[in-house]
Amino acid sequence: MAFWWPLVVIALAVAICKFLLMLIPFNVPSIDVDASDVLDDGNHTKENSFIYIPSRRQTDKVQCYEPATMKYLGYFPALKPDEVKDRVAQARKAQKVWAKSSFKQRRQFLRILLKYIVEHQALICEVSSRDTGKTMIDASLGEIMTTCEKITWLLSEGEKWLKPEYRSCGRSMLHKSAKVEFHPLGVIGAIVSWNYPFHNIFNPMLAAVFSGNGIVIKVSEHASWSGCFYLRIIQAALSAVGAPENLVEVITGFAETGEALVSSVDKIIFVGSPGVGKMIMRNAADTLIPVTLELGGKDAFIVCEDVDVPHVAQVAVRGALQSSGQNCAGAERFYVHKDVYTPFVAEVVKIVKSVTAGPPLVGKYDMGAICMQEHSEKLQNLVNDALDKGAEIVGRGSVGNIGEGAVDQYFPPTVLVNVNHTMKLMQEEAFGPIMPIMKFSTDEEAVKLANDSKYGLGCAVFSGSQRRARNIASQVHCGVAAVNDFASNYMCQSLPFGGVKDSGFARFAGIEGLRACCLVKSVVEDRWWPLVKTKIPKPIQYPISENAFEFQESLVEALYGLNIWDRLRALLDVLKTLSEPNASKNHRKKSH
Repeated sequence: MAFWWPLVVIALAVAICKFLLMLIPFNVPSIDVDASDVLDDGNHTKENSFIYIPSRRQTDKVQCYEPATMKYLGYFPALKPDEVKDRVAQARKAQKVWAKSSFKQRRQFLRILLKYIVEHQALICEVSSRDTGKTMIDASLGEIMTTCEKITWLLSEGEKWLKPEYRSCGRSMLHKSAKVEFHPLGVIGAIVSWNYPFHNIFNPMLAAVFSGNGIVIKVSEHASWSGCFYLRIIQAALSAVGAPENLVEVITGFAETGEALVSSVDKIIFVGSPGVGKMIMRNAADTLIPVTLELGGKDAFIVCEDVDVPHVAQVAVRGALQSSGQNCAGAERFYVHKDVYTPFVAEVVKIVKSVTAGPPLVGKYDMGAICMQEHSEKLQNLVNDALDKGAEIVGRGSVGNIGEGAVDQYFPPTVLVNVNHTMKLMQEEAFGPIMPIMKFSTDEEAVKLANDSKYGLGCAVFSGSQRRARNIASQVHCGVAAVNDFASNYMCQSLPFGGVKDSGFARFAGIEGLRACCLVKSVVEDRWWPLVKTKIPKPIQYPISENAFEFQESLVEALYGLNIWDRLRALLDVLKTLSEPNASKNHRKKSH
């Protein structure tokens, strides 16, 4: 006890000091971001109040509108390849300066952003809502909380995972020290989707900038209006810490713009569809840059018979209807044990029937609009195919008071039963508020059904036995698994995010995602320099001796033999060989 007591006192003192330091607030300056042109004050001029009728032929401008009302928001230029290359060149110039920045400066940049986000949650959510049609709650959950969690993780652990990491040297290199260094790649390119415009910009940007890179982000043509506003926040924070504002660029355009970005940067991160992901891979092959692909999913939601049905039903509906079902990791296939199938369906139907969709900034609605035009038609086609093959709609939510021009932008939350895997609804990514529910009898059947998909992003498994749920989840072939919860993985920002199969490969987020923004360099040096230096043993110096191979055989056995006595014997042979005079291989010398 006498020995441990001082250690306990020291540990307690350290803990108290850390707690007291937490009470001292950081000196974080505020930033001023002009938001006058993104706030909807209801006073629309004639130019920006009309219902937007999109032109498929126009390619020089990205036209923006509110999906929930179809009101016009404005336009942004569709950048040409030369313009994209110029933006990347500016970011590359800025990155050379930023690469020399300290972690202290980078953390201050993050704190400034965090302070602004916390103080302007309503503004950020409203801009996202106007540009994508989601509710303020959906924006808070998917835009604000996820981004704040990533920032706080980077503040807490980011530097730790980017510092040199020392590794073991192995038996033959005991006199060396080995480490891994993480250097910036240069300029990272990101092509991001529209479903969470704020987070989809900040997610790659935060990792790229904190690891010393520049980044150029092509936002979706379906969310360019919000993306260009969010850039102002980033640039204001960069300016506040004395960083070059061109370090981060947001560009707008169509396929031509994205192709030019892929050919100009040092790494590409893509969030989108498998088809476009394959094209990006082909283009990236020309410059042999690393690629991270997150291509959506068809996540399985498995419910065992020993669950609390009302609780799990609430989680299931949130997993399906969050942001109108427009989630890469949304729950799209529901497998429920036959013993609780009927009560589970009844509970889900009761909840879904209480859900009302409508313009999120006009009234109190549970669910917002469908962002992309004509996507409602695709959703209806999936439902019709299922109905034609024997499925049945057992419950639907309602659609509230919407404008005549925006009728097609809404799809009522829908619950289907009697579904099977012959239906497109159970195979294709729906990206909408549809809940197809299917029975299973055994855990093995549930795993088989969950794996019967070309996607492999995530899964959620619910059981009264955590061990059972964990066992099922471990057998589902996917990159993200939640046990007795849904999508909680993404709120643990220390974890990587990504999938397999048609859901893509490589990871963003977490330690793996942060280090993926780096040139990973292996470094070996003498541990006790200059006292101990590397020297090539005499038998294998040029010209090599007659007994060089015998020396190598003994050396290998001395280092790696399984029997300690054989290793000692071999070590003696090594020492004996080294003590012998160096005999050159005279048989190689020919007399003339």
